[in-house]
Amino acid sequence: MKPIPRVIELDRRQPEFTLTFKQYLQRVVNARRVKIGKQKLAEHRQLLERIAKKYKVQPRFMVALWGIETDFGRITGGFPVIASLATLAYDGRRSKFFRKELMVALRIVDQGHIASDKMIGSWAGAMGQNQFMPSSFQAYAVDYDDDGHKDIWGTLPDVFASIANYLTKSGWRDDQTWGRPAMVPEGFDVKLIGRNLTKKLAEWQSLGVRQGDGADLPRRNLSASIISPQKNSLRPAFIAYHNYQVILRWNRSDYFAIAVGTLADRLRQ
Repeated sequence: MKPIPRVIELDRRQPEFTLTFKQYLQRVVNARRVKIGKQKLAEHRQLLERIAKKYKVQPRFMVALWGIETDFGRITGGFPVIASLATLAYDGRRSKFFRKELMVALRIVDQGHIASDKMIGSWAGAMGQNQFMPSSFQAYAVDYDDDGHKDIWGTLPDVFASIANYLTKSGWRDDQTWGRPAMVPEGFDVKLIGRNLTKKLAEWQSLGVRQGDGADLPRRNLSASIISPQKNSLRPAFIAYHNYQVILRWNRSDYFAIAVGTLADRLRQ
């Protein structure tokens, strides 16, 4: 097996993330994606509701993650996962990490979940319609249709259940949403912004924080953080609940987590 030069090139030349939050959100939560997402939510409603009942994850969040990761299964990558991981393991920049992922990928093939030539994904080894790395597959993938294969490439029951299983094992609470747009008052202390600081909603209310439309915050006794994804700006701002932190375990980007929550909200509207 020869190294794949294109994989090394992509690893070396990952572009600087230069999009503003507004540009990013317009790109990943656009009218087309909302429209298709609503169609998919309706089309697979019964299946999604069965999975939601078992795993305690709202259907709209499963569909939102599916939509943002692979455009509802349309764009899953075109690289052979085994060869890509072997290339990155050999290359040396992050070889320890990719050696581990390669060993897990080989185990997945050995267990019969998918043939090696069908194991296609991103250049970095993220696989299937939900873009699991092999270690995430090992930890969270589900054979929901009970056919003996955890098929996140072509079997939607397995795709949806694997997404839900990832979230619920990461601490998802289905009695809450992810968060919501917020308004902070002029002169708001920037030291109060960030993932690591939480206060009860009543405390944020007393500090002048409101919902994005100016309404009072919900009266539930929830802990929350104030997030401002655009550096050096208090606009836009979001008030983020526990489930926001769970989405960050999937992808540590505030842009990504807010986009997933925003798409999920628009699918409900």
